[in-house]
Amino acid sequence: MTSSAATRQSGPTRREQLLAAAAELFARHGFHGVGIDDIGSAVGISGPGVYRHFRSKDAMLGEMLLDISQKLLDGGGSRAATAPDPISALNALVDWQLDFALDNRALITVHERNLGNLAEGDRRQVRALQRRYVEMWVRVIMQAVPDLDDEPAARAAAHAVFGLLNSTPHSAHLDRAAMAGLLRRMALAAITSPGTLSGE
Repeated sequence: MTSSAATRQSGPTRREQLLAAAAELFARHGFHGVGIDDIGSAVGISGPGVYRHFRSKDAMLGEMLLDISQKLLDGGGSRAATAPDPISALNALVDWQLDFALDNRALITVHERNLGNLAEGDRRQVRALQRRYVEMWVRVIMQAVPDLDDEPAARAAAHAVFGLLNSTPHSAHLDRAAMAGLLRRMALAAITSPGTLSGE
């Protein structure tokens, strides 16, 4: 294989470049504040050239949010399934969500602000994937926390931890390693500290 062919295979595709550029622009200027020409310019092609990869800006947003929802579900599922015990599974899920939150701040912002801009079909799919991801966390939390039989509390805790970890677009004032350590400790303490979920 030539070096140029290897580069093409290992580097992001044009489609991936466009999605990454669109995420940054949507996060910075809002979905309605960004045009196709802006997205194309960010990766060095014309606005009409974007249509060779996506039929519309709405389609880009749909693929972006569906992709991250599926990746979170698949990645979290594989990590939880291969963990040797419930506490290890909980640690694996926290680390997985934390890595995503620290490395994809623009996507988090886009999701928070633009879920309502998705086409109805895409929005239903994203919400279905998210529900499955939440329920996976609920199962792991209930297994990891001794004597916890309160499913609504476990679900509320999962959402609260997502809020903490996904605060990175606003809260990441330390270097990556220090921020990861802080958020990890806070997330695990919020779930596993004795009496936190049971109220005892």
